[in-house]
Amino acid sequence: MGYHRAGYDVTGWDLVPHPDYPFQFHLGDALEVLNDHDYLNGFDVVHVSPPCPRYSLATPAANRENHPDLIGPVRDLLRAWGGPYVIENVPGAPLHVPVKLCGSMFGLQVRRHRLFETNVPMMQPECDHRSQPVVYGVYGEHGDGGIVYLRPGTGTSRAVKAADAAHARDLLGIDWMGSWADLADAIPPAYTHYLGEQLLEVTALA
Repeated sequence: MGYHRAGYDVTGWDLVPHPDYPFQFHLGDALEVLNDHDYLNGFDVVHVSPPCPRYSLATPAANRENHPDLIGPVRDLLRAWGGPYVIENVPGAPLHVPVKLCGSMFGLQVRRHRLFETNVPMMQPECDHRSQPVVYGVYGEHGDGGIVYLRPGTGTSRAVKAADAAHARDLLGIDWMGSWADLADAIPPAYTHYLGEQLLEVTALA
């Protein structure tokens, strides 16, 4: 959605269906798509978000080897294609000189730090955590009622989970997703809007 708001026509691919995806959608293996240079040449920019459990702190260290390490193969395929690309993943992922984006940069009450590797020069904004008096999280299997828990001794608030899917949609700036599971995996459209505007400027696609 962020790329759309920046001015792009968007086409999505995934291994599982997403009936509420608001743009053209195809069901398939992204690695096969990235091998098809003739197909990729129909696009100005390619954005890829490989599965993150391999690198996420939420995955127990002993289990990380059980998840695929796809960032290297994805990068190799994108470089072989040769066009502008973005690879998104979580902090700790082996991305090359990534830009880190945070909800605090865009006036959101979620932080959701995410890394973006790109072969196009990008500006790196600064986090503004002080602007977030209460920080909400969207993760796990469900919301927790939106209860604000306080740190013992200081009385200051700490991050709490969103109350429910409707609350999560509002926090992330996403109004088309229905399920908590999809919201828990999503990044705020403000992030890709920010990237998309720079991509349009740098690549002279506007």
